[in-house]
Amino acid sequence: MLQSVRDTLGELLPPEKCEEVLRLAGRGLAPPGRPKSNSHIHLPPNFSAFRSVAQAVELAAGQDVRVVGLSNYYDFTVYGQFTELARARGIFPLFGLEIIALIDELVKSGVKVNDPGNPGKIYICGKGICRFGRMTRRARKLMDLIRRSDRQRMKAMTAKMAAIFEGGGLKTGLDDQRVIDLVARRSACPPQAITLQERHVALAFQEALFRMVPPQERAGRLGEIFGAQSADRRDACPTDAVKVQNEIRAHLMKTGKPAFVAETFLGFDEAYRLVLELGGIPCYPTLADGANPICAYEDPVEGLIERIKARGIYCAELIPIRNQPDVLVRYVKAMRQAGLVITAGTEHNTLDLLPIEPACAGGQCVPEEIKDIFWEGACVVAAHQFLAAHGRCGYVDAQGNLNGAYGDPEKRIEAFRRIGAAVIQSYFEMCAK
Repeated sequence: MLQSVRDTLGELLPPEKCEEVLRLAGRGLAPPGRPKSNSHIHLPPNFSAFRSVAQAVELAAGQDVRVVGLSNYYDFTVYGQFTELARARGIFPLFGLEIIALIDELVKSGVKVNDPGNPGKIYICGKGICRFGRMTRRARKLMDLIRRSDRQRMKAMTAKMAAIFEGGGLKTGLDDQRVIDLVARRSACPPQAITLQERHVALAFQEALFRMVPPQERAGRLGEIFGAQSADRRDACPTDAVKVQNEIRAHLMKTGKPAFVAETFLGFDEAYRLVLELGGIPCYPTLADGANPICAYEDPVEGLIERIKARGIYCAELIPIRNQPDVLVRYVKAMRQAGLVITAGTEHNTLDLLPIEPACAGGQCVPEEIKDIFWEGACVVAAHQFLAAHGRCGYVDAQGNLNGAYGDPEKRIEAFRRIGAAVIQSYFEMCAK
């Protein structure tokens, strides 16, 4: 069981190395060139494109992505395995998490944040967390609350799904525990490490459908289950597993649909506090033109910057595969000029096995100047993770305030970029020994 970043990486970057790494940072130690990085992926047992942790590591190594950040929901059991495998392949691990929360006043006013379907619902990331093995009492309490609420919701939703499928002539025998067991077997993780997601449930029912109904009969059976005639479902594709899973979610599991169960979320302040209790940097995942139209909270980008800064967020992330290059450039440049740290990832939270290095919509390349900014962000997170793991103040302190020791935003970001680059290169050199 992974205890902490310090325990896991301690033999490579032990406490006594801290001052040495800081001196090396002052001398400009850094990896040659600009290593490929990805600051946000999900590993199984989260719903993931990867079949296993080992596959994720091997693909990253094979594609020469040397810095990889994890952002799992609500359990960190697999982080230990990832770290050991990544160490063997010379990949630097960044640790994080993703949280779903609500901003009540935006729910009431109908403002969409970074979820295009639900006003007031906000995704928050924590970057560079370092206290996820030995959690504080408050962090554990919040994590237990999230997991308990999710378990109750998915139990109720799975029961509704089973009843709907049985009404359509398919007695699947599925309940939430059976779905958990399926996920545990698929991901080789203990059942207690699994927090079910809607996608897990949709996958389980899609697999039951494919197992029980021959291809030529699936469209008609789905029509019966959805309460819609097959002729009205021109996008139906009864042999495409992913499309059927998406149809199941759209017709049965979303707001207002027959298997929908309302979610219970943390408030924004609780989610923000959880990131800090885990030792991380609060980070805003930016959707931008990943939604059409762009969510009101994010448009224009200058307004978004003001709003997240007002909430004590000084780091933002993009998932470029959602974005056209011109929009990505516009958002990233404006945010960076405003003194925000910017990272990028791919999520890999669907079954699409994308390349590990982030790319823009349609596989278009991320502009080189933006790659530089994303690399800088990865270095800042690495520096924060390293310093916080050794009991020092990172990019933000325990209250979420910026570390004031480095002056203005540009000097602060540059200082942490240098420290992070030295940490990463020191790690690479020690892994190579």
